[in-house]
Amino acid sequence: MGNGTSIGRVRGLGSAHEGVHHWLLQRFTAIGNLVLVLWLAGSILLLPDLTHATVSSYLAAPVPATAMALLIVSTFWHARLGLQVMIEDYVHTPGNKFAAIAALNLAAVAGAGFGLFCVARLALGGTA
Repeated sequence: MGNGTSIGRVRGLGSAHEGVHHWLLQRFTAIGNLVLVLWLAGSILLLPDLTHATVSSYLAAPVPATAMALLIVSTFWHARLGLQVMIEDYVHTPGNKFAAIAALNLAAVAGAGFGLFCVARLALGGTA
């Protein structure tokens, strides 16, 4: 059994052995998102009412704020992983691919940062 064609070995074509790690990260973040979204839905349904003050005061508690921060990080990470695969599959020009992945990373970090800032502001007693 060979390791692909001779010309493929010379050109370095074939598996880079990084796909399994990426695939596992997508699955782990998906499981984390599922658990955290179920927690969020259940906890919101158990609140006495859904006014802004009630939800804000609930999310200001340490455990809900931590779980919400984890949900934000996991969701943006999962979205970044999935969109990165789409970019790698459909953008073929190296410069455009680099620019698209750089923009994706910037948007993911900015979105997660803003979400974490909002949770921190609620948890530390700021007004919403």
